[in-house]
Amino acid sequence: MPELPEVETIVRALREGGRGGEAVPGHRIEGVDVSWPRSVAEPSVEVLTRQVVGQRIETVTRRGKFVVLPLDTQALLIHLRMSGDLRVETTGERKLPHDRIRFFLSGGLSLVFNDPRKFGRVWLVEDWQKFLAGLGPEPLDEKFTADELAQRLGMTRRRIKPLLLDQTFLAGLGNIYTDEALHLAGIHPLAPAWKLSAEQVVHLWRAIRSVLMEGIRRNGASIDWVYRGGEFQHHFRVYQRAGMPCSVCGSAIQRMVVGQRGTYFCPVCQPPWEE
Repeated sequence: MPELPEVETIVRALREGGRGGEAVPGHRIEGVDVSWPRSVAEPSVEVLTRQVVGQRIETVTRRGKFVVLPLDTQALLIHLRMSGDLRVETTGERKLPHDRIRFFLSGGLSLVFNDPRKFGRVWLVEDWQKFLAGLGPEPLDEKFTADELAQRLGMTRRRIKPLLLDQTFLAGLGNIYTDEALHLAGIHPLAPAWKLSAEQVVHLWRAIRSVLMEGIRRNGASIDWVYRGGEFQHHFRVYQRAGMPCSVCGSAIQRMVVGQRGTYFCPVCQPPWEE
């Protein structure tokens, strides 16, 4: 599933131009073709198609794992889920397999939502900030400090990995970057979040920011979804490296299941929590 760095990479390409396509801000939506109606979460396909036509894309931004396109009076929200991707191309180019929605833009461009596994969704909303108000803070926001992380950790009785995956606790982290951050911080995935020391919290805060910024710098990770532009997968410390040596201590990376999610960790650098 695309996580914060992958979504941020796509957002920057749409906003500034990149990945072989032009920037979309300033273009008006002239038409919509929906080939998989279930890709539209709300409103109905008919209402979305009618209401977006004529609206101008003001910019492209991100909130958590959501791609946000503010329009003149509304906003398009796109969640890529497991395999979604967005590309900009010249209208009339050959349709690719798994193209689900095509927004025809002024200037002869098209913004295309491609989603092989069909889990991605698109919303047209009146107030996108209100719609996404339930998401946790952005981990790369300057306002998100180690002190705030400590405060939020102290309000829960959950294990650290499932907590970090909860988008209402912190927006944007997924399986990859959670495992990478916990390894960098030296914290076991099943450590009780509320019992972390002040020093561990600071290490975790720094580790989260570090792995996310590295992921963005490397254009994300390309693993099992359609986007293949990233290279962070070549620099994983633990993720999908079961049985391979830890880059820090040389011990074999182990795999276990935490909250139904495959989880990778070093048993030496991330020792089990002693209750």
